[in-house]
Amino acid sequence: MTLGYFAPPPCARTGVAHYASVLLGALRSHVDVRVGQPGDVNLYHMGNNPLHKDIYRRALANPGVVILHDAVLHHFLLGQLTAEEYVAEFVYNYGAWPEDTARRLWQDRARAAADPRYFERPMVRRIAERSLSVLVHNRAALEIVRLHAPQARVREIPHLQAPSPLPPLSAVFEWRRRFGVSPHEYLFGVFGHLRESKRLWSVLEALNRVRQAALILAGDFASSDLRRAVGQALAPGGRIRWTGYLPEEEFDLCVHAVDACVNLKYPTAGESSGVSIRLMGAGKPVILTDSLENAGFPEDVCLRVDAGPAETEMLAYFMAWLVENPARGREMGRRAREHIEREHNVRSVAEKVFEAVCAAAGFEARW
Repeated sequence: MTLGYFAPPPCARTGVAHYASVLLGALRSHVDVRVGQPGDVNLYHMGNNPLHKDIYRRALANPGVVILHDAVLHHFLLGQLTAEEYVAEFVYNYGAWPEDTARRLWQDRARAAADPRYFERPMVRRIAERSLSVLVHNRAALEIVRLHAPQARVREIPHLQAPSPLPPLSAVFEWRRRFGVSPHEYLFGVFGHLRESKRLWSVLEALNRVRQAALILAGDFASSDLRRAVGQALAPGGRIRWTGYLPEEEFDLCVHAVDACVNLKYPTAGESSGVSIRLMGAGKPVILTDSLENAGFPEDVCLRVDAGPAETEMLAYFMAWLVENPARGREMGRRAREHIEREHNVRSVAEKVFEAVCAAAGFEARW
């Protein structure tokens, strides 16, 4: 069997590219993988951004197995379709009666990044129905696919985490020093593309209520408007640092330099966060939004915040608790690392992907 493999290139600034690169290495040991070329069966990595434009078209034209990294493709389709194409796609997903809703959503599309209406309509029916099989990483995504395409073959597999060697402590301390973080400051980190759904305003407000703590924003802002809005909080001499985009080696240093990660998400898009998996795998306590996407994590490996009126209050409480109880935070991080190593290791996930591909193509899986 040959496996066609379609994903954003490794150099792309997206977690899907990193995931696909790691999975590719594991699969190559057991199957003839042809990157960017069709095989006996094709594996497509699909996410909710323009990098997946050609992948989406290929997946529809030559159906295979799709790893749906985001179960909400609404924003992707807004960027690819004309007004009439968008309305037609909306009707295909939800029927003709809400056509007026589709036209309003098209007119209001500038608000799509943070408007819950766009997250409530995932628009995944077409790719789910066309694919031989759909792989997702959490129960929320599983339910989204089943709701849109009841006849689709869909299965849930864990998000993978590739272990990386621990950097020297001297390099970690130097990284903190370079960004003005003292050895005695408790450092929180927000990682990845910085957008409204990361709940940055709640994070900044919560930090203001917590003493002896600093915050590092490790990633690019998704929009210049958000960058300008947050700009005042990034004044020199404050407790908040911004790194901009970090290449892989420096990103890894930042992961090990923080004491804890804040990784909130609302509205959600049916995604399992690679940031959460990576930080847990590094033994860091992570504060998450309490959502169906995160329901698979055991209760004792992370902290969960409600996505509602109490969000900031709960976040400030947990941040203060971590600052005041660093040993208990490290113990939570240890349990998180053990969970990730057990349930999200590359070999185990690659086996599950390979089995799904073979089942979809009618081949016997020999791992």
